[in-house]
Amino acid sequence: MREFWTRGEATASEIVEGLKGRAAWKPRTVQTLINRLVRKGALGFSKLSRGYLYRPLVAEAECVMEASQTFVDRIFGGKLAPLLACFVERGAVSESEMAQLRRILQEDRNHEHRP
Repeated sequence: MREFWTRGEATASEIVEGLKGRAAWKPRTVQTLINRLVRKGALGFSKLSRGYLYRPLVAEAECVMEASQTFVDRIFGGKLAPLLACFVERGAVSESEMAQLRRILQEDRNHEHRP
């Protein structure tokens, strides 16, 4: 999906070419994934003279949020704190990331108290 979000629209061949050197996927695998994304409503398409032009139908932020929520639900029973604790306890969160998280939480808290 990232390739489609970056490009806006592309053919399967363009996606295969764009993934070269970054993913060891065969063209048939890429086409299978594209077909699944079309069936799920994540990609739309237009018929070209020789093939199809695909475009994203869902926003990246929407997909990231849904995938994140699904992960937290499945692995951490819907609780975000254990996920964050997992990273913090293993030292996988830098000081700057901790500061960023504090700012995000503080801003959210400030928004809750507004009329």
